[in-house]
Amino acid sequence: MFAIPGKSPVSMTPAAVRQIRRLMEREGASGLRVGVKKGGCAGMEYTMESAQDIREHEEVVEQDGARVIIAPMAQMFLFGTEIDYETGLIESAFRFRNPNVTEACGCGESIKFEDVETLTARLNSVKSTG
Repeated sequence: MFAIPGKSPVSMTPAAVRQIRRLMEREGASGLRVGVKKGGCAGMEYTMESAQDIREHEEVVEQDGARVIIAPMAQMFLFGTEIDYETGLIESAFRFRNPNVTEACGCGESIKFEDVETLTARLNSVKSTG
């Protein structure tokens, strides 16, 4: 939907690739579906779920056997994002390093993106130079 030929919308660190592959194997999933929804104190939240299928207009990113499926509404918000998986003493979780985020709440659960016009302009400029 918002794809740029030859440019992956998201990338994954080796730790994220390992964790996504584990999830795919454990749940017999086709991949990890990533999206965004309204919510949280900053306005938006990431969503993640095991995906059994690939739906129309979803963007699929494959890297070393891991597959991320990006919901259509989320594609412009996630463009340029690096997905990581961090393991800590208290918590292990996916982390999103997203250049489109302008604010994040203190707990790290919700984010605010640049306005749609700015994101669209950035995406179009990448397409024209890409």
